[in-house]
Amino acid sequence: MERAELERLLTKADDAAEAALSSLRAGASYVIWEGTTPAQPLARTYARRLRLTHRRGTETFGLERAVRLLAGHGGPVRLGRIDSVDGAWIYMVFITEVDKELLACTGVRRKQP
Repeated sequence: MERAELERLLTKADDAAEAALSSLRAGASYVIWEGTTPAQPLARTYARRLRLTHRRGTETFGLERAVRLLAGHGGPVRLGRIDSVDGAWIYMVFITEVDKELLACTGVRRKQP
């Protein structure tokens, strides 16, 4: 996926997508993986991550919302990742297979050494 297309998907979304878009426009690296994954297993995986981040006190952006949207989505999604330029944040994007729109975006602050 081209950078401009990913920027389009992140425009006019929630706070997590706005932060991801800002990172992308600042030169962040990104990858959108080929293929799709069923949303339900992803919802369970990200629900576990949500519990873990709460226990550790890790700052997140939109993780609860992403879990909710993935759990309610009946179809497969395509995954992507944006790494902020400074390495402080990792954003995951979930793109619907059918209409190629952003389903959810979440950000997690990385541990700094």
